[in-house]
Amino acid sequence: MTIEPLSGIETETLPATGLTRPWGLQWTSVIVGAFVATALSLILISFGTALGLGIASAAPTWRDASVALWLLSGVYLIFQSLISFGCGGYFAGRVRPPYTSATDDIETRDGLHGVAAWALAVLIGAVLAALIAGAANRPSATSQPPSATEPSVLSYELDHLFRAPRRPPNVDLTGERAEAARILATASSHSGVLPEDRAYLVQQVTVLTGLAAPDAERRVDTTLANAKSAISRARAASIIIAFSTAAALMFGAVAAWAGAEAGGRHRDGEPIAEWMAHSNRWHKSRVADPRPLP
Repeated sequence: MTIEPLSGIETETLPATGLTRPWGLQWTSVIVGAFVATALSLILISFGTALGLGIASAAPTWRDASVALWLLSGVYLIFQSLISFGCGGYFAGRVRPPYTSATDDIETRDGLHGVAAWALAVLIGAVLAALIAGAANRPSATSQPPSATEPSVLSYELDHLFRAPRRPPNVDLTGERAEAARILATASSHSGVLPEDRAYLVQQVTVLTGLAAPDAERRVDTTLANAKSAISRARAASIIIAFSTAAALMFGAVAAWAGAEAGGRHRDGEPIAEWMAHSNRWHKSRVADPRPLP
């Protein structure tokens, strides 16, 4: 008894029974490729961070970094994505069992396994990033994180604003720092800090630090200028992070597809020389006949 395949759905012959079924993903190869891509990505990102190519940093000195360093960090993020996802896709195609029948779309099937490994690796990476971020924001015995209402990008400016040579012990400035942070955040707006807000900051600095009114005004003006610069640079860094991440993920999907196709050719016993010869023949044919492909 034979079972007719569904119309319009490609099928793969089962070697044991001779029956046919719609072909699907081999999840073992997909999971292996995803784990390989995630591991390589973590290694390369850690290596780049150790070299100072981190995309972002909580340290105040990161705001003084040049735009060239930000761009170089973004390029490195794309580079590591090509390497890690390309290797993950290769393992996904290489580990997958050979097909029981030769079809014209074997490379497409291998490429889909590479893209599936890429998608799973992205999900694993997102979960790991969330866990690492949660652990980094957890208070420890040696460090006290800023208030939840105080933006970390302005922590240094707030420290400078309320710095005092003498202050009674056990003075809690959490409320004052949070209020000052909200005022400093308006420094990057179109209208800037309102005059009454500036006067209020001068009053607060005078009371909490003991500075004279002229010195408090100079400190407030300096802090407002530094806060505006810090917010602008943080916004530029966020744009570079978003663009670099999106580009790295898109290029990673392409690399995973190509890597899976290469792994499938290797699995089927095709030597590397034949891959290169096939590619050279294709390029020569395009040079000889530059007409667009149908």
